[in-house]
Amino acid sequence: MDRTIEITVNDRMQQGYRYHLSEPVGTNFAPGFMPYHTPKEMLAMGVFEGKYLNDCTEEFPIDWFATAKISDRPDPDLNYFGVKSRQPLSVWRQKGWIYGPDPRGWFQWYCRYYLGRRLPEIDSVQIGRWRAFARHAGQVRANCYAGDILCRPRQRQALLQWAYDPLI
Repeated sequence: MDRTIEITVNDRMQQGYRYHLSEPVGTNFAPGFMPYHTPKEMLAMGVFEGKYLNDCTEEFPIDWFATAKISDRPDPDLNYFGVKSRQPLSVWRQKGWIYGPDPRGWFQWYCRYYLGRRLPEIDSVQIGRWRAFARHAGQVRANCYAGDILCRPRQRQALLQWAYDPLI
C-alpha cells in the first residue's frame, strides 16, 4: 500500500524529523507482535508517571490525549499502579535501549508503528525487545495468586508500559 501521509516531528527531542505512514492505523502488525493495549489506552491508564509524550500532541492523534494522564513533572501517582516506574533518559542511553530515530525509546517506536510507520530493521529489534519482555508476565503468574493485582505492582506497571496485560 502506498500512502502519502507524511508526519513531521517538532518537539523537545526532535526537530524536522519526517516519516511516512505505509500501513493503516492499528493494523498489519508483524507476525507474533500482538500488543494488548493501544497507545491511547496506555496513556489513559497511566504510564511513565505522566512524563512521556506530553510535548508530542502535534505528532499523534489528539484523541490519544483526551483522557491521557500526563504531567510536566514525573508523578508516580499518575501511573495505573501508583508506583515509580521510570528511569532517566541518560540511563536508557547508557544501557543501549534507544534505537534508530525514536529518541524516547520503545513506547515512542510503538506509537509510530501503531500509526503505520514501518522501518523493517528497527521494527525487528523493537519487536524482539517486546517479545523478551514477556518473561515479566511469567514472573507475575509464578509469584502471584490469580486476581491479586496488588502483587508485584512495579512489574505490572512495567508490563503495561510494554503494552502487555498487567492484570494477568
